[in-house]
Amino acid sequence: MLPPRCAVQVCHVLVLVLCMSAAEDFDWTKNDRSSFYYGTFPAGFSWGAGSSAYQTEGAWDKDGKGLSIWDVFSHKKGRVLRNDTGDSSGEGYYKVKDDVSLMNELKLNHYRFSISWPRLIPTGIKSDHINEKGIQHYNGLIDHLLANKITPIVTLYHWDLPQVLQEKYGGWQNASIVSHFNDFANLCFEKFGNRVKYWTTFNNPWSVAVEGYETGEHAPGLKMHGTGAYRTAHNIIKAHAKVWHTYDTQWRGKQNGMVGISLSGDWGEPVDINNHKDIEAAERYVQFYLGWFATPIFHGDYPQEKSYIKGTCDFLGIGHFTTRYITQKNYPASRGGGSYFTDRDLAELVDPRWPDPGSEWLYSVPWGFRRLLNFVKAQYGNPMLYVTENGVSEKMMCTELCDDWRIKYYRDYINEMLKAIKDGVNVRGYTAWSLVDKFEWDEGYSERFGLYYVDFKNKNKPRYAKASVQYYKRIISSNGFPNQREVETWKRRAIETCSSSNQLLAAEEQRSTAANILRLIHDPLTSHMEMVTEIVVPTVCTLCILLSAVFLMFLLRRRN
Repeated sequence: MLPPRCAVQVCHVLVLVLCMSAAEDFDWTKNDRSSFYYGTFPAGFSWGAGSSAYQTEGAWDKDGKGLSIWDVFSHKKGRVLRNDTGDSSGEGYYKVKDDVSLMNELKLNHYRFSISWPRLIPTGIKSDHINEKGIQHYNGLIDHLLANKITPIVTLYHWDLPQVLQEKYGGWQNASIVSHFNDFANLCFEKFGNRVKYWTTFNNPWSVAVEGYETGEHAPGLKMHGTGAYRTAHNIIKAHAKVWHTYDTQWRGKQNGMVGISLSGDWGEPVDINNHKDIEAAERYVQFYLGWFATPIFHGDYPQEKSYIKGTCDFLGIGHFTTRYITQKNYPASRGGGSYFTDRDLAELVDPRWPDPGSEWLYSVPWGFRRLLNFVKAQYGNPMLYVTENGVSEKMMCTELCDDWRIKYYRDYINEMLKAIKDGVNVRGYTAWSLVDKFEWDEGYSERFGLYYVDFKNKNKPRYAKASVQYYKRIISSNGFPNQREVETWKRRAIETCSSSNQLLAAEEQRSTAANILRLIHDPLTSHMEMVTEIVVPTVCTLCILLSAVFLMFLLRRRN
């Protein structure tokens, strides 16, 4: 057993070795940016949408749920934009039937969600206590999905670690977490595995490691430069393998399910595809995202645990949102040790012409999606793939239900996925991210990824369909893009339907604003800041929505 410091050094060296191993069959010099492809997906292709527990459930302290690291992190002032929390979020815990009805409206084949570890095991330690009300909640969700012919795809860890495990052991920094996570997974297999056939152990472990334990942007908010991310990733890889083996030996024969992992990765394109150093830098970029976790799992290139970890993936989940141009950049050695970012020896660039409607990191670059999928095919032997996250946000005070930029994003990215399947990539399903607007981690509620708008200021958290709902619904019903004439009508019809939704939302905003005014009249101690956020902002949004609806009606009448 290596002492902790040595273990981190080994892990650090390992990452560098992984990133030096080239993808033998991937042609970095060939970037086919062909025109839109009309065609359909293979029969049986699965269409879905996704969410995660902390981002959507709310009910943070109800029915016996324990504290998670995100409960604690978001309650600390200054950690999340505008000090937002996920305490209530979209109240998904109480709106299971409502949200499943939205899935029915879309005609989804599957729904991807995560199970909250502290909702099932409040302290994270199984021997302490199992919360039966938490089990009842997820039983109800799973049963309601299946009753509506929607397949559940369940994530075991989407970042909401029980706070007790962080305080008592240091969370993912401590090797003991492997056994605790395995106990939690085993409980889920026992309680839900007779109905759930698709499991992912982790969602985007890169973010857990780097943003949770290196930069401190996410919970638990630790800044352990040069060591934290590597040690966390090491324990996550071991935890994933242990859970896979537990399912394989104890449950597979009875339940006939599959266990995979969902890895997120931006695509890195060489600035100069004829420059060998740029190509090497671009590959390091992708390997430091994806290969860090995928290479041990698919190739077993890992010390000591090689044979135990290799092959522990029945399918691979891919989360993808954006692309960067990459070039070589050497960082001088630092006395205090390096960091994950300087270890990569590269610089990231963006094309100023790339659209960026929402999150500051999310540029729309559809061709990068096809490149990434083909890279995975070449690097890992064309495994069975499910796209587990793909979507785009908007970042504006006044949300527009006629989200034409999201329609274009989905249209172009899904089309690039279709081209990748034509290339021979083994993609079996696609998950739009996300079903509804939700808490967006350190950005709070300032960004919206949902197909459905959630009015967070209304205590009932009503949902309203954005135009992208109608567009995605037509992709699903057609299983792709059948012909140019038909596809070109989809956007126009989707925009037509959203104008009435805008008017409905505006009316609700007006009622909500009036109620707030009456409440504040009777509450003279209310601060000026509260008045600004609860009256002025909704009023501005109402005006925006009404003006948008009038403008759309004007355009439609002119067109007719």
